[in-house]
Amino acid sequence: MPSRPTPQSPERLTVYVDGFNLYHGLKERSGRRLLWLDLVELSRLLRPRSSLIRVCYFTAPVLDDPAAASRQGRYQAALLAQSPGLIEITQGRYQKKLRSCRSCGATWTQYEEKETDVNIATTLVADAATGTTDSALIISADSDLAPAIRTARSLNTTMFLAAAFPPLRYSAELSNLMPASFSIGMSKLTRSQLPRTVVDSVSGRTYNRPAKWN
Repeated sequence: MPSRPTPQSPERLTVYVDGFNLYHGLKERSGRRLLWLDLVELSRLLRPRSSLIRVCYFTAPVLDDPAAASRQGRYQAALLAQSPGLIEITQGRYQKKLRSCRSCGATWTQYEEKETDVNIATTLVADAATGTTDSALIISADSDLAPAIRTARSLNTTMFLAAAFPPLRYSAELSNLMPASFSIGMSKLTRSQLPRTVVDSVSGRTYNRPAKWN
């Protein structure tokens, strides 16, 4: 049976971050200036009374753009170095599809992210079933997560679930499904930036904010 927090202990919080949804919301709202985001600090600002036990970050490796892939890898390494033991990164994948214009015959490659919503769903449902967490905060506005949220609630009726919508993102379905939902304010995003240089306390390696993200 899932355990419950005692009156003396704060609720255990797990945050599930849809990296694709968050990245595009940030970029559309503010360009690249907020991409060096400390997900652990943001999670604590969003739920300050909870005891954060982990942040599950779901993303996928960039394809066919070495510079972007390098920035992505540096960011993920900085997240792990800044908050060792609190960040879990789960990789999905991108799938390339060749598209063509029926009118002019022009062709181009379109990239579709795969597996992120499935990975979030399976992790959330497993946590609900095992009672790993008392509270789940989902940073996403992807309505494809609705079935997993319903399943999690049916498996663990005491678990609190909430949605935090990235900038310029909203889901009426998730809002109606959750007992709580809100949009992430710009002030919290601004306050949750990583240091310009992150130092790994174990290896001594440093990770600098990419110049393109300034």
